[in-house]
Amino acid sequence: MSTPTHDPHPEDRRTPGTGSANPGTDPADPTSPGSDPAGQGPASARDSADAPGAVDADEPPAGGSFARYFLRKLGGAATSMILVIVLGFFAFRMLPGDPVLKIAKERPMSPAQIAELRSQYGLDKPVIVQFWDYLVGIVTGDLGESYVYRKSVSALIGEYLGPTLLLTGTAAVIAIVLGLWLGQISAWRRNSLFDKLASSTSLIFWSVPTFWLGLILLMIFGGTLQWLPTGGMITPGLDPWSFAGIIDVITHLILPVVSLVAVVYAQFLMIMRASLLEEMNEDYLTTARAKGLTEDEVRRKHAVPNALLPTVTVVFLHIGGLIAGAVTVEAVFSWPGLGKLTFEAIRGPDLPLLQGTFVVFSAIIIVMNLAADIVYRFLDPRVRRA
Repeated sequence: MSTPTHDPHPEDRRTPGTGSANPGTDPADPTSPGSDPAGQGPASARDSADAPGAVDADEPPAGGSFARYFLRKLGGAATSMILVIVLGFFAFRMLPGDPVLKIAKERPMSPAQIAELRSQYGLDKPVIVQFWDYLVGIVTGDLGESYVYRKSVSALIGEYLGPTLLLTGTAAVIAIVLGLWLGQISAWRRNSLFDKLASSTSLIFWSVPTFWLGLILLMIFGGTLQWLPTGGMITPGLDPWSFAGIIDVITHLILPVVSLVAVVYAQFLMIMRASLLEEMNEDYLTTARAKGLTEDEVRRKHAVPNALLPTVTVVFLHIGGLIAGAVTVEAVFSWPGLGKLTFEAIRGPDLPLLQGTFVVFSAIIIVMNLAADIVYRFLDPRVRRA
């Protein structure tokens, strides 16, 4: 009878690769090629992730080309412009008052003359025919003839556009510089006396209607104190391109510019402050301080550039709104711009002039929105990869 033989090394008879007896694949052996002591997966996977040209899994996928992005935004702007053109025609036809009858009240006219004047203005045609003539005029650049001024609407807009750009451009530059500068200082010194004064003052100005502030400034500095002119753009008889004329234009600019800046700068200040406060909690600012940068360098070189990203869009949008919102300020200060022209057209109603100024103001806002989208794409890499 045979007795079982004792095997002193039973582990050597295991199938290779199925247990720890295989020294080439022992997961407990830190020197094994297949081991993963750090818990990061096989070495080949780590090497492939660190290889040049490897795609980071956390990196968002690249978006479309700039041409495709631009065409998409341009299509949206064109759609908005078409809606504006259609709305600009039918909305003003619903205004109360008949421009022909108002002209007839200014001087005696017979019914035959009234009918002839209505035919001259094209108001005797069906609405759909008037709309077609309006569309053809938009395409050809002929916006019709003003009922009040008896001049081409296109010529009137070109004549009054310069003063509006001077007023709103000056106000926009001052408001942007002042608002962004005070906003970043207020955020960096949050809860300080400066922050409380700047924030409370800006909130007050933000809530004030522009025309009301203009009237207050007009009564105080133009009426009571008589320090500044009360209206117009230049004193009659002065050459606007002479030194005395330039100084006179600047003095006429002060009150309307202050009225616009006081309201708009407050919006920029609050938006910049809120944006910078969000950035101040980010870890990259701690890293910048750890590198030895001063607080001023951390703010100027790191925090403010990132906080400007959401602010840029708001700036462009408000520039367009600033131009369109100049109607009331120009009316208060009798500034000879598109705003005053629109105000006088509403009193008519001067339909061709109203339609023309409405299209111009709307086009400016749409162009500013388009510019904001394009600039934001260049400033923010996340938008380029969206």
